[in-house]
Amino acid sequence: MGSWSDVLEEVQEAKPPLDQMRADALQKLAGLRNRNVILYYSGWLQKPNIEETSITDSDMNGFMNAVCRMDKSKGLDLVLHTPGGDLAATESIVNYFRDCFGSDVCAIVPHMSMSAGTMIACSCREIIMGKESSLGPTDPQMGGVAAGAVIEEFEKAVNDVEENPASLGLWGQIIGKYPPTFLVECQKVVDMSKEIIRKWLSQNMLKDSADNLDKALTLLCDHSESVVHNRHFSHHELEDVGLNIRLLEDDDALQDAVLTLHHLYMITFQETNAIKLIESPASTWAVSTA
Repeated sequence: MGSWSDVLEEVQEAKPPLDQMRADALQKLAGLRNRNVILYYSGWLQKPNIEETSITDSDMNGFMNAVCRMDKSKGLDLVLHTPGGDLAATESIVNYFRDCFGSDVCAIVPHMSMSAGTMIACSCREIIMGKESSLGPTDPQMGGVAAGAVIEEFEKAVNDVEENPASLGLWGQIIGKYPPTFLVECQKVVDMSKEIIRKWLSQNMLKDSADNLDKALTLLCDHSESVVHNRHFSHHELEDVGLNIRLLEDDDALQDAVLTLHHLYMITFQETNAIKLIESPASTWAVSTA
């Protein structure tokens, strides 16, 4: 199995139900690697504009359910497919995994792990991804606006007014639309996001290659570099800044197991009301629409 058409054909033949097919595929991946496995999958691509598809504090319940009774000495493979979400919730989730598994957490990204999902991946000791897989910028958003862009705009306003005082009226109208403390909060959340990912990278993936840390932070955290929040970073760009990347294509059995799982989850979101799933071979935690 492995390809979308092969997986879909087996699903349509209605042999085992989808839930059983996912459980079997999860067990296969766990056995192949002899490690604990948790799948964290969001249906944001199939069901956009639903807030619950992002990372939230409620996800901790699903992760606690999945981790329960695991042999922590086996480490953890965390398979990620997420648009990102709340920064504080992400920090809490990573701290929980580190308390449980130490530094022995590996991220597997079959397709996309964006924004705060990229931060989770960067907290791990390595990232396994395909040639088609992507991570994304970690620049935080404030009400749908890039906090880094707000800071850039304000700096541009200050420079323009210094060079051309006549522009004060125009910039005054633009900056005057900011709510109280908005600029300060944007700076704080940018600083917080960058400091968190700096700490995680320096403690694990880049602990032996500190020279790459600033390059990685520039690529991932600097809005002026990424320009748009949904920018897709391939394995080439991530390897160039020193991240520990391993390709799925280097291991046929692993690639087949991971892509089979990925397609099963995509079909599940397409065919059911589920919008988010956190699963291990022994447990399921689901969020569904009404």
